[in-house]
This record gives sequence, C-alpha cells and structure tokens, in this order.
Amino acid sequence: MSVVLVAESRDDWLGGFEGVQTIDPSEYLSHSDGDLRRGTKIYNLCRSYSYQSMGYYVSLLAEARGQRPIPDVMTMQDLRGVAAVRLIPQSLEDVIQKSLQSLTADDFTLSVYFGENLAKKYDRLARELYGLFQAPLLRFRFSRRSKWRLRRASAIALNDIPVSHRDFVASAATRHFARGNSRRAKRVTSRYDLAILHNPDEGQLAPSDPVALKRMLKAAARLGIAAELITREDAGRLLEFDALFIRETTAISHHTYQLARRAEAAGLVVIDDPLSILRCTNKVYLAELLNRAKILTPKTMVVHPRNMDQVAEQLKFPCVLKRPDSAFSKGVVKANDPAELSARLAEFFCDSELVIAQEYMRTDFDWRIGILDQRPLFACKYHMARGHWQIAKHAGDEQTKFGSVETLPVELAPRKAVAVALKAANLIGDGFYGVDVKEAEGKFFVIEVNDNPNLDAGVEDTVLRDDLYRRIMESFIRRIEQRKQPSLQRIP
Repeated sequence: MSVVLVAESRDDWLGGFEGVQTIDPSEYLSHSDGDLRRGTKIYNLCRSYSYQSMGYYVSLLAEARGQRPIPDVMTMQDLRGVAAVRLIPQSLEDVIQKSLQSLTADDFTLSVYFGENLAKKYDRLARELYGLFQAPLLRFRFSRRSKWRLRRASAIALNDIPVSHRDFVASAATRHFARGNSRRAKRVTSRYDLAILHNPDEGQLAPSDPVALKRMLKAAARLGIAAELITREDAGRLLEFDALFIRETTAISHHTYQLARRAEAAGLVVIDDPLSILRCTNKVYLAELLNRAKILTPKTMVVHPRNMDQVAEQLKFPCVLKRPDSAFSKGVVKANDPAELSARLAEFFCDSELVIAQEYMRTDFDWRIGILDQRPLFACKYHMARGHWQIAKHAGDEQTKFGSVETLPVELAPRKAVAVALKAANLIGDGFYGVDVKEAEGKFFVIEVNDNPNLDAGVEDTVLRDDLYRRIMESFIRRIEQRKQPSLQRIP
C-alpha cells in the first residue's frame, strides 16, 4: 500500500520520509483519478479541515477515489465542537482517569502527534485516542470536577505546532512511517491484509480461544491473506489492513463498536459490521424486529416503569428478565415470584429505561445455528450448565461454568430450526451470526440473534474442522474483491 503526505509547501519543516511521497494540496486535487492507485493512504496535513476548505476536499476526494484519507471526513465531523466527547467508550474513560490521576491542576491539554505525546507517561492514552480519532495531529482538552472528562478534541495543522515541539513531531512521524514500511515489506507476497481484533484479558468469555485464533491465521495464510492478531492498542494501525474481523465481545458504548465504525467508514470489510453490532446487542430492538417479522419467540414484553405492573398478569412465573445489552447470560435473570420481579426490575431500571421480560421455557439445551453470508455454517446443541437454567453459570469471583456442547453437521440439525434461524439472521444482515433457538412441543422459538458468535477450537469447529476457518476467510476474500470493484464503491 503506497503512502502520500499532503501538506503545504511552506510547511516543509516536517521533512521527507522513506517510502512516502509528499505533495501540495492543490497538486493532489488536480491529480486525475488514475494517478494514485486505490487503497493509497493519504495523510492530510492541510492547514484547515473546516467545511469546504482545501483540507476538507482533500479527504473528500480521497474517499471518492477509493483511497484512505487520514483523517477521513467522518473524523473531521467528529472533531468539530463537542461531538467527540460523546464517542468516548467506557474502556477509554478508565484509561483517562488512570493516566491523569496524578495531576494537581484541574485542566489539562494533551497533544497527540502521530499517536505519541512528548511525555512517555501518556503513551497509552495517546495511542488509544489516536486509535479512536485517526488524524496525524490532535489536541485534547480535559477538565476535572469530580472526575476527569474530555471537554474538547480537535485536529490541528502543521502550522499550529509550537516551534518547541517540531523536532519531536518530525521524529514521531519518522517512527510512524518507518513502522509502516517495515510491516509492508513483510506482506508483499500476500493478496490482502486482515486484522483480527481480540482481547487476551477476556479469558474464557472471549468469542474465540487462542487455538481457534491460530487456526484462523493458518487458514488465512493458505489463501494468501496476511492475517494478524491486534488489540485495541493497535487501533491506530487499522488503515494498514483490507479487512477487520472482530473476535472480542462487542458492545455499543465500547471500542469494538467505534473501531468497526471507523474501519467501515475507511472502506475496510468488517465483520461484525457496526450495524450488526447495533442491532444484535440490543434485546429491545431484536424483540420488536422478530415480532414484526412474525418469527416465533417466547412470549415477550418490553417493560418500562409505566407498565411494570402488567408483567405478572401477562407472563407466568417464573419469567426471565433481560437487560437490553446482556451477553453471555450476564444481565439475564429469572424472577420466581412478584417480589423477586419487583426487585429485579428496580435494579435493571437503574441502568436502562426499558427491560425485556420473557416467558420462561425450560429446555435441556438451546440450538445454536451459525450463519455466514446468509447461509448456515454450523449447528450446535448448547446444554445448560449443571444445576443451572442457563448455558453459562456465573458465580461471583469464581470461574464461569458452561454446559457441554454437541456439534452436528448442519444437515442433521432439525430443518425447521435451521430455517427459522436463517430467517431471523437475514433480518440483521449478511454477516456472521449465531442464532439461539429453543425447541418445545415440536416448535422452534428464536431466543436471540448474536453478532460475534463463539468460534472455539474443539467446539464449533468439531465437524468442519479447518474447513470452517477456510470458509470464513473465503468470505473475506469475496467481500474485499467486491469492495475493490469501482462500480460497487460507495461514494460519500
């Protein structure tokens, strides 16, 4: 992937870099569409990013040409006013508090140059902010009341860099581009580059275990894909890749959603795509969607403080309560009587104005149908944890206990279970989903559609083995090649 740095000729103090072409903004804008190949990274260091400025048009035309501008137009919009403040996920909030806790003043400005800050102690914070707001030169203003809060974020131009910082900025840029050149040299024989986002700290709750991740890497390599495991701290490198495969538990107020959104906006193929994350991680949305599509589900109510008294009338005890963003059986409880129902609802209403209440259906196992590209991929029986009514039993600080799993060829799973799972998943999109289905009295009820379904070695891959990972990588290749076709490009 070639790299171009767009900057005013009068800002030549930054210098040149090996493997990086530097051109003036007016020269870039006058280039014909074929002068620079698709996928070229365009580092936009124009003097202004305001609407309809030279810098704005550099990034806008780069996107239209199928190139990858840094920053892109979405980032420019996010960095205007206070919009950026709303994009900070909780995980980054924690990094902010830890990084700034030793400061005595109540106001602080952090400059981030190519993902670095002059003070080493802010390295992690600088990297994570750069990963979230991908622009070469950034400035963040924080203030403290009861806790530290980001008040404003902005992209800055080369002429806004203090003279005393310029040597450091030039060095940071040199390191940044040198790292890119080193990685590109290793990948010259690969067709495409794939980032697999994972979180080593998730342990047994991770969507894929270490062995499965290794099998993904091997399957990718056999097909000519240079796949690499990355973590949230590598977010600043997203634009080095053609695709992103998220193998970390997703959530909306979380870096997984922000990275999916950024990657998709930059033209990468993304599984899970941000729309699938948005739809699957909210049980209220799923309940309404499945109901409107007339897909059979356990009797369900969307509960709020004004109708909470009707739950006991409409649903028998015990009934199940779910937080809208529950995952891995967390945030899902069973209420056995009116008193327990009232207590649990009061607890859940502290975090959300809506709660899902659902008829309790006792079964020994749930069907899990894996779906990719709107086709069934695998079928499993997820048995309930021993002595528990869910497939996962969370016991405080103790290790989570899971029930056993049986994996079957899709062809041997009940035809109706596969059909209803496929119908439900297709309402979400054409990504990678795991649909949970309960079987009762010969009928099949959809419990939920999950983005980011589990894919563990010796479990979901028991039947297809290495072929399972090959099919996933082939899907990425098809999607990348479709995305690269000019006629299919989405022009912002």
